[in-house]
Amino acid sequence: MSDVAQRAGVSHQTVSRVLNGHPSVRPETRDRVMEAIATLGYRRNSAARALVTRRSDTLGVVTPATALHGPTSTLVGFEEAAREAGWYVSVATVRTFDGESMRTAVEHFLDQGVDGIVVIAPTVEVAHAVAGIDSPVPVVMISSAPDVPTSAHVHLVGVDQRMGGRLATRHLLDQGHEAVLHVAGPQDWFDAQDRLAGWRDECEAAGLVVQEPLIAGWQADDGYALGQMLVAEGLPSAIFAANDQLALGLAHAFWESGVRVGPDVALVGFDDEAGAAHYAPPLTTVRQDFGQLGSLAISVLKAVLDGATGQHRLLPPELVVRASSLRG
Repeated sequence: MSDVAQRAGVSHQTVSRVLNGHPSVRPETRDRVMEAIATLGYRRNSAARALVTRRSDTLGVVTPATALHGPTSTLVGFEEAAREAGWYVSVATVRTFDGESMRTAVEHFLDQGVDGIVVIAPTVEVAHAVAGIDSPVPVVMISSAPDVPTSAHVHLVGVDQRMGGRLATRHLLDQGHEAVLHVAGPQDWFDAQDRLAGWRDECEAAGLVVQEPLIAGWQADDGYALGQMLVAEGLPSAIFAANDQLALGLAHAFWESGVRVGPDVALVGFDDEAGAAHYAPPLTTVRQDFGQLGSLAISVLKAVLDGATGQHRLLPPELVVRASSLRG
């Protein structure tokens, strides 16, 4: 920093202000300092800075070992938000979430001196493992369920999946359907539980007799098998599928049997994954803003590090209407 200051003709303190984005530095001075930094190839000594600030500018992320759309998109959204906020992210992928696995991951991050830990917790197993850890740094859990077990140092953010289930179901009822079948995801996932609960809430609010949902996995193959069964045993007029992959499998089975999605069976998915607008027909679905979710997790973590009391915060999803749910 002294070499940079000498080359730019400024004080050591001015260089520090430029590096930390202080607003009091004049633009022309900032340009001179940045030019000197580029010429000299200066890089911060992160270890020395951490000793002074007591911050490593690093966050640990624990995520399930899965390529499913929700957890993967959550990780990408969080990593982008963290980078924009000036934090680096270290990721631990865990296949089995038990107390020992979680403690190992947390200790690994604490050895790195992370400022905080984020856990992507889509399942009951993950949430219970998080509740049992003891961490000296704040922990933000990304999960949809507002009543997941937490301790004082664990703070919750997520997308309101229950609201998403209600939006999808209400849309189908507004199209004039007298009943909506729900093809639900695996019930050890909070997202699947909450989407089912939202569907049930909306059916009961409309005064309908709630029929039993069909429980499936998350894959298109699961939807395809159920679609074949529905063709053989009797089709409903409207289906809310717990994710877009299930909807894709259902649509494939219906197409093979000459059933038209839209005119014959209205279909709504969930996630608005890449390509949902190009299904045949384009899929009505519920969109989650993973970039906004990542930014929310960062803002909660920042607030907690600055001494604020953490809160459980859920983002609203958005219904995206396309041809698959429309009669015409």
